[in-house]
Amino acid sequence: MKIPRTWWPLLSAGAFAILMPVALLLPGGRSPIAATGQPLSPLAPAAPPALQAVYERPLFATPAEQADTALPADAPQLVGIVGRLGEDAVALVKGADGATRTLRVGESVDGWQLASLAIDAAFFTRGSQQARVPLPAG
Repeated sequence: MKIPRTWWPLLSAGAFAILMPVALLLPGGRSPIAATGQPLSPLAPAAPPALQAVYERPLFATPAEQADTALPADAPQLVGIVGRLGEDAVALVKGADGATRTLRVGESVDGWQLASLAIDAAFFTRGSQQARVPLPAG
């Protein structure tokens, strides 16, 4: 019986599929894991967090309530945001000298670098300090 040439890849793939699991299950080729002499302790789940804080917090917080820390005294004052966020938005910022300038993401004023813009705030960084400067109300 002669096997056609077009069947050879199929037959070799079938032989590989049958023989590879057998070769992997043979006990000879693996190296044993070094025993430390101490039995392993079972894993224990961590204590669940207290949910009381979740129940006490308001569902819809105002931006003033979301700010846990006060702004640094020398942080720039945000006057407005102009443009499309994520594309060409710029922040109108009043610096320490009182002059208003426009900043793109990555530019800096008074040592504070504009990291990103949101619809209602600008995020500034200076070294390891971070500040979320909200838009003025009204």
